[in-house]
Amino acid sequence: MPHYDIAIVGAGIVGLAHALAAAKRGKRVVVVDRDAQANGASVRNFGFVTVTGQQAGDCWEKARQARDIWAEIVDDAGIDVLQRGLLLAARLDESEAVIDAFLRTEMGEGCERLTLDEARRLVPALRPEAGRFTLYSPHELRVESRTAIPLLARYLEVKYGIDFRRSTAVRAVEPPRVETSTGVIEAETMVVCPGDDFKSLFADRIAAYNVTRCKLQMMRVVPAQRVSLSTAVMSDLGLGRYLGYAELPEATALKARLDREFKPERENGIHLIVTQSEDGSLIVGDSHHYCETPDPFGLERVDRLTLDEMDAVLNLPGRFITERWVGTYASAPDRWRFTDRPSDALRIVIVTAGCGASTAFGIGEETIEDLYGSAA
Repeated sequence: MPHYDIAIVGAGIVGLAHALAAAKRGKRVVVVDRDAQANGASVRNFGFVTVTGQQAGDCWEKARQARDIWAEIVDDAGIDVLQRGLLLAARLDESEAVIDAFLRTEMGEGCERLTLDEARRLVPALRPEAGRFTLYSPHELRVESRTAIPLLARYLEVKYGIDFRRSTAVRAVEPPRVETSTGVIEAETMVVCPGDDFKSLFADRIAAYNVTRCKLQMMRVVPAQRVSLSTAVMSDLGLGRYLGYAELPEATALKARLDREFKPERENGIHLIVTQSEDGSLIVGDSHHYCETPDPFGLERVDRLTLDEMDAVLNLPGRFITERWVGTYASAPDRWRFTDRPSDALRIVIVTAGCGASTAFGIGEETIEDLYGSAA
C-alpha cells in the first residue's frame, strides 16, 4: 500500500499550491483528482494573477505572497508570463476620487496615475474618452491558464517527485487512509481542495460555511488587426466590484452612479477584464450569477453587455469572437476563503471569491505551516 507524508485531494490551482508548499519542505506528496486533466475553474479564467484591487488585509496579503511565488517558479516550470501589470481605465467623474483614495492606502504602493498618453503607450487601443483617469499597477502577471496549470503539475512531478493519481475518485478521507476508486492511499496528513464540489466529501462541514456556486461567462475575441496590450485592462466597473476599491468610503458615490446608469451590468455582476494571449487574441469577461446548481447555458445578452463595455474602453474595429465558455467556482457571501479543521491531520481548503489563481500559493504556505510548523 503506497504511503506518503501528505495526500492532496484536488489538482486545481489550490491543490497544486498545497502540493508545492509541502514538497518544498521535503515531504513525500501525492495528488489525487477525479479528472484526467485540469478541467474546472483553474483553466476557465484569465490566468490573471491580481494583486491590486484585492480586498484589504488577508486577501491582498495572500495575493502579494502568491504573486511572488508565481514569479519564482514560472521560468523553471516553462510557463510564459504574457503580460505584466494592470491598467485600470476610468471615464466616470466619480472614479477619480476612488483612484486617488486607493493610491493613499498601503495597497497603492508602487501604483500611480498615468496621463492619457502614458496609458496609450501601454495600451494603444485605449479610447481617449475611456482613459480620463487611469490607474497603473506594476504588480500583476498574466499566464495562459490552459497551459500554465498542466505545466505547473508537470513541474511538480519532475522537480519534486510528486505523484499524481488522475482519473481517480476519492470516496473517503479518514487519516491516515484515503479510499479511492483505484485503491487505498496512506498518508500522515491530508488536505482536501474540492473547488465547488460541496457534496462528495465533508458535505456537512462545508455546508456550515453557507457556500454556493458562481457561474461566469467569458469569451475569446480576435481583433481584425493585431493590437498590443502590454498590461491587462479593467474599467470603472472594476472599481465598483473589486473590494480593494469598492470598500473605500470614496467609492460610495461611484457605486451609486453605477447602480443607476449601469444597472444591467451590475445586476449581472459584470466587470471588465481584458487580457491578451500569445497569438494576439483577447480573453474578455466576465459576469457573475449565483446559484447552488448553475445552469450550463451562456446568455447572449450577458456577453453583449460585457462586449459593450469592452468597446467603450478599447477601439477594436472588426473584432470577432472565436470561443465562448461558462465557468463555475465556489462562493460565499461573508468570506473570501476558509480552512476547516476536522482533525489535527486534516484540512479542507476552499477559495470562495474567484481569486484562487491570485492567492492559492499564499494559502498553501499557510496551510502547510499550520500542519507542520514553521519552516526551519
